[in-house]
Amino acid sequence: MAVTKGAQTRQAILKAAIHRFARDGYRATSVADIAREAGVSGTLAYNYFPNKEALFLAAVDEDAAGLIQIAVDHLHKFAGPDDWRATLLLALVDAVEFHPLAKRLLGGLEPEVTARVLEIPGLEELRKVVGNRIRAEQLDDQVRNDIDPSVVGSGLVSIFLSLLMSVEQIGRDAITPYAPGVVAVMEAALMPPRSRKK
Repeated sequence: MAVTKGAQTRQAILKAAIHRFARDGYRATSVADIAREAGVSGTLAYNYFPNKEALFLAAVDEDAAGLIQIAVDHLHKFAGPDDWRATLLLALVDAVEFHPLAKRLLGGLEPEVTARVLEIPGLEELRKVVGNRIRAEQLDDQVRNDIDPSVVGSGLVSIFLSLLMSVEQIGRDAITPYAPGVVAVMEAALMPPRSRKK
């Protein structure tokens, strides 16, 4: 199916918005700046987004969706529970460098909308995938059966987001010494008693 001219224009505006908001921040960026970079008139941009805030939120969702897709792909790539839980954060830390607006929010550089990180629409898909993964691991006796996989999956996504925010705000080197403790907490919370390491 061919992409319409309108869809191409909207995508060009979003791409420019991600770049400008990531580089200059919400307050220092105008819709006119974004429209100019996208090669469209300022008034045309308002045909797609009613105001600057709506454009900013759409740009955040678009950029974050790409980062979230990397997490989903990572979950499908690794077979064992220890593999994905131990490596997902590192995969996201590496990937966030290619998602500048998501990086800006995770880094706390837009404090008025930092809480928006938890409400990004794509996170619902990630929560579902993590919950399904935990459910499958329960069936294979790799994860305890007395936990709700959907609730725990949602909690794990929140923990990974918090850790990613910490890495972005404090730095990877400052967080690294705590990684074994995080893995130990996940193991204690998820593993059936007989499979816990002594």
